[in-house]
Amino acid sequence: MGKIHNLVDNLHLEDLRNKSHPSAFDENEQYDMLIIRLPIITQELETSSIGFIITHNNSYLYDREKDDFKELGSRFEAPYEILDAMIDELIKSFDGYKELILDMEEMLYLNKTKKSFMKQWLKLKHNIARVERALMHASSTMNKAIEYYENNSDFPINHYVDLHEHLERTLRSATLQLSKLDYLYNFYSAQTNERMNHMIYTLTIISAIFLPLNLVVGFFGMNTSGLAFSGGTSGTTNVVILMLFVLIVTISIINFVRKKL
Repeated sequence: MGKIHNLVDNLHLEDLRNKSHPSAFDENEQYDMLIIRLPIITQELETSSIGFIITHNNSYLYDREKDDFKELGSRFEAPYEILDAMIDELIKSFDGYKELILDMEEMLYLNKTKKSFMKQWLKLKHNIARVERALMHASSTMNKAIEYYENNSDFPINHYVDLHEHLERTLRSATLQLSKLDYLYNFYSAQTNERMNHMIYTLTIISAIFLPLNLVVGFFGMNTSGLAFSGGTSGTTNVVILMLFVLIVTISIINFVRKKL
C-alpha cells in the first residue's frame, strides 16, 4: 500500500470501503475526500459510491477490490473525466425509465392496460424515488465541492459546473417522472372505478328486472288455498301474462329513470 493509504484517516477509509456510502465531501488540511454515489440502472437498480482523495498536488481513486488507491496524475481533470463518463451513462440508462412510462401512458389512453400494470407501476415508483434521493445527495455534494475549490486557479470550474448541471437535470427529470407516475395512477384508478361502477350498474339493472319477477313467482308458488288462478285450466298462462306485464312495467320505469338522470 502507498503513502496515500497511510495518510488517510481510518474513519475516511471505512467510508471509502462502503459501497453504499452516501455522497459526501470532507475537507482536511492534508487531503480532501470526495465520495459520489450514483445509481446504476441495468436490469435491476443499484447504487454505487466512487471515492476520491484529493491532495494539494494530485488525486487518487479508491479501488475497493485491492483496498488501495490508484494515482490519477492530475488533481481535478482525472476525477472529472471519471465522473463525467459515469453521469453520461446514467443519463442514457435513465431514458429507459422514461420510455417505460411513456408506454404505460399510451396503453392507458388506448384502454389496453395489462394486469401487471400495478406491479410495474410500483417497481418504477420505487426505483425512480431511489434515483431521485441518490441524485439529490450527489448534486448537493458536487455543489459543496465546487464552492470549496472555485477560487483555486487550477480548478476547471466550468467542467464541474457542467457535471453539477447534468446531475440537476437528471434529478429534475426523475422528479418529473414521479409526478407522471402519480398522474398515471390517478388515471388508472379512474378507469378501474369507471369499470367497477359500470359493472355495479349492470348488476343493479338485472336485479331490478328480476326482483319483481321473483316476487310474482314466489307468490304463486305458495302452497295455500284460495290462490289466484289456481281454480281454472289457464292459470299458468295467466301467471306468464302477469309476469310479462310486470317485466314491461319494470323496464319502462328503468328507462324513464335513466332518461331523467
